Amino acid sequence: MREISLDRLRTLVAIADRGSFADAARALNLAPPTVSLHIAELEERIGTPLLSRKRGQIRPSATGELLVERARRLLADAEQALDDVQRQVQGLVGRVRLGASTGAIAHLLPQALEVLRQRHPAIDIQIAVLTSHETLARLADGRLDVGLVALPQPPAAGLVIKPWRRDPVMAFVPAHWRCPARITPEWLAARQLIFNDATTRLSRQTAEWFAKAGHHPVPRTQLNYNDAIKSLVAAGYGAALLPHEAATPLSDRRIVMRPLRPALWRRLGIAHRAEHVERSTQHVLDALWNLRLT
Repeated sequence: MREISLDRLRTLVAIADRGSFADAARALNLAPPTVSLHIAELEERIGTPLLSRKRGQIRPSATGELLVERARRLLADAEQALDDVQRQVQGLVGRVRLGASTGAIAHLLPQALEVLRQRHPAIDIQIAVLTSHETLARLADGRLDVGLVALPQPPAAGLVIKPWRRDPVMAFVPAHWRCPARITPEWLAARQLIFNDATTRLSRQTAEWFAKAGHHPVPRTQLNYNDAIKSLVAAGYGAALLPHEAATPLSDRRIVMRPLRPALWRRLGIAHRAEHVERSTQHVLDALWNLRLT
């Protein structure tokens, strides 16, 4: 069964509105024979006349009235669809799927979201809490648009991974502990410790930091939520090594923060697919890029 062309329906509506083939042709910028052909094709497709002449004016038949009513809705829907798509192309609206760790979501992403809310309020940001490995996998198969990942990462086919931030890893220690101005692996290895979950890059970095000094401490517990770790530190449960973003205040007086010796850094990158980047996704990338630190 052949489908009905929107162009033919538009011609029918123009005739119904103007009561004249000639006026409809002028309004649509079509030749009069083309307008006649459109109606002939519609009537052949429907199987009944759609227009009738009454008192020298062309009016829709009963079937024509029904089709005109439905045609108006279809044409309006088509125009709305094109407008929505165009707004998406222009970056005025859109949905961007972003994956990141809890630390980045809690302390870095809100700053970018505030900028986006002010400049591009119709862009919907959907956030998923993921490890770097999960983020890259979802980017590769098209389930994410942007990812914040720990660095370094091996090259990934079809993905762009750019260095974004370098934040110091600090020692977070219960305030009632007496601790030196700079924390060494030797001093910390003799204390009770809270590590990040073993699946995270920060956990591996922490283990390597201790191992280079010849220590292999066993933590009391391992978590993958930095704010929960800080709560345990505040309660005196143990000390932890966590990244500290420059703009993030340390408000809990039950915790003291000390730099490490030797220094340790948490590096983050921004990842996205190498193919065409939609405008809405580019707006998110731009907002994130403005938070970069090297």
